Amino acid sequence: MSERKKVAAVAGVGPGIGAALARRFAEAGYAVAMLARNQDTLGALEREIDGARGYRCDVGSADSVAHAFAAIGADLGPVDALLYNAGSGVFADVESITPEQFEASWRVNAYGALLCARQVIPAMKAATSGSIIFTGATASRRGMPRTAAFAPAKAAQRSLAESMARSLWPSGIHVSMIIVDGVVDLPRTRQAMPEKPESYFIKPSAVAEIAFQLTCQDRSAWSFEVEARPFAEPW
Repeated sequence: MSERKKVAAVAGVGPGIGAALARRFAEAGYAVAMLARNQDTLGALEREIDGARGYRCDVGSADSVAHAFAAIGADLGPVDALLYNAGSGVFADVESITPEQFEASWRVNAYGALLCARQVIPAMKAATSGSIIFTGATASRRGMPRTAAFAPAKAAQRSLAESMARSLWPSGIHVSMIIVDGVVDLPRTRQAMPEKPESYFIKPSAVAEIAFQLTCQDRSAWSFEVEARPFAEPW
């Protein structure tokens, strides 16, 4: 019998980091489960990436997450690497943000992270191995005037990830976070910032490479938090 493929689940697949994660892990020989709400995006990436399958999922819904991961388990087997890339936030100040927008940001960034992690932890604990990687943001460390919804949601995500790492590392599960500090290179960001040089943007493929390397780290020297920013970024 042939050895089963490892399984990577990418939650939050869009045209940027999510798609790059799916490509990188597929290149490494993983069977890749792509979770997103947009069926058109999933369909296009299924056609492009050999070994990748799309699953419609709203990470803010417990029922939707449970259904998606049940399907992944039936189709591909237990998840070896969960890459939580789902992120959402309306950028406005505390007087402009609505309670509904605040809650929606928290649901995608923090609540969804909890729901997805709880789906994969039991099998990882049984195997005494696995990786859970969050795509974080500098906003998790500081609140700016226009991040009244995004920063609290990302801060909650980071605190959850740190709590999980302290709890799950001894069980052999490597929980980590990539702090993305900069503007991701996307068609819409290029269009919005046509005057910015190449060095201003973070390449999604470079972030995906960091994620893959985190899954390869020796247990004697695991990282929890890795920062990713362009070399020319002032910080």
